[in-house]
Amino acid sequence: MLTIGSALTATAKKALLCGSGELGKEVVLELQRYGVETIALDRYPNAPAMQVAHRSYVVNMLDGAALREIIEKEQPDFIIPEVEAIATPTLVELEKEGYNVIPTANAALLTMNREGIRRLAAEELGLPTATYKFADTLEDFKAAIAEVGIPCVVKPIMSSSGHGQSVVKSEDDIMNSWHIAQEGGRAGAGRVIVEGFVKFDYEITLLTVRHSAGTTCLAPVGHRQVDGDYRESWQPQPMSPAALAQAEEIARKVTGALGGYGIFGVEMFVKGDEVIFSEVSPRPHDTGMVTMISQDLSEFALHARAILGLPIPGVKFYGPSASKAIVIDGDSDKVEFSGLEEALSEEGVQIRLFAKPEVVGHRRFGVILATGISIEDALQKAEQAYSKLNIHVLPR
Repeated sequence: MLTIGSALTATAKKALLCGSGELGKEVVLELQRYGVETIALDRYPNAPAMQVAHRSYVVNMLDGAALREIIEKEQPDFIIPEVEAIATPTLVELEKEGYNVIPTANAALLTMNREGIRRLAAEELGLPTATYKFADTLEDFKAAIAEVGIPCVVKPIMSSSGHGQSVVKSEDDIMNSWHIAQEGGRAGAGRVIVEGFVKFDYEITLLTVRHSAGTTCLAPVGHRQVDGDYRESWQPQPMSPAALAQAEEIARKVTGALGGYGIFGVEMFVKGDEVIFSEVSPRPHDTGMVTMISQDLSEFALHARAILGLPIPGVKFYGPSASKAIVIDGDSDKVEFSGLEEALSEEGVQIRLFAKPEVVGHRRFGVILATGISIEDALQKAEQAYSKLNIHVLPR
């Protein structure tokens, strides 16, 4: 039986987040609804989750010794990875010492880079995936492309939000794709994956919750990406009964192999009734932000319940919903928004602004959420709200 005290007292349950972006912020808020004391870590100050957590630390989470020092000081009941770029071998050690890593340290280790999860899915579980090869050097990279074929997709084995990802459409793209991958990895230059190009009708994220009473798959989330970075998502994505059944089977297999409690974002390509596994994140997924308006328990609320071992008897889905990312380009530590009155003038529209401290290049600064009588209506509402929003990127 779960026992929870009050935050900042001797009886508090403590949760420590490794990563403090917008997704982590929502997890912190949901945990605090149950009185959990929260500690937020990230590589830069004033990250979104830090702004609402009880305490925060700025740390390079790839530095295992520094990460261990904070965890041993705080003695958290739950260690919750929110990003891939963490010293996962340290998490494995800490789990062996008795710490509770969400969902498991092995899940964080395998999904930290694309090689671990791809080999698990394709080679151990026998799930359908795109053809793939790994490469460490430019010479190996060229050989991998020759074997996989053109067109193909190139990604660093460790990155997020599409960083370092590109498509090789001809031999002229090979050198540029190599440089993009080397510059975009979360841990710097290094190993890449070359994937055969999958012809698909649409792609989905199947949010899958492992909890004390079993495994629950949510309504499929469709999404649109630009260079691997999410721009829009909607729920539910229409699917044939056969495709949905196959997607749920794949999600249950891969999340079952990873184990533990929490929400997983399982990404898949769909062509007719055929489903191909792509990736999985053992944490809330950016495309799943649509659940903040589409259902009674968002992916973040579900993650918090699962982590705490609380029951999830069901999830009430409200109807067709959509999200649209607010992505900003520039180099500034002064970003302002106006026009919110007009953007929020239509019923069924909400806005979340993440309050990130700066933008260098391009960065997601918020999300627009909308409900409608259909997916098309919800997407149109989100687009209209976005068009009324004014974004000011001021010079440093």
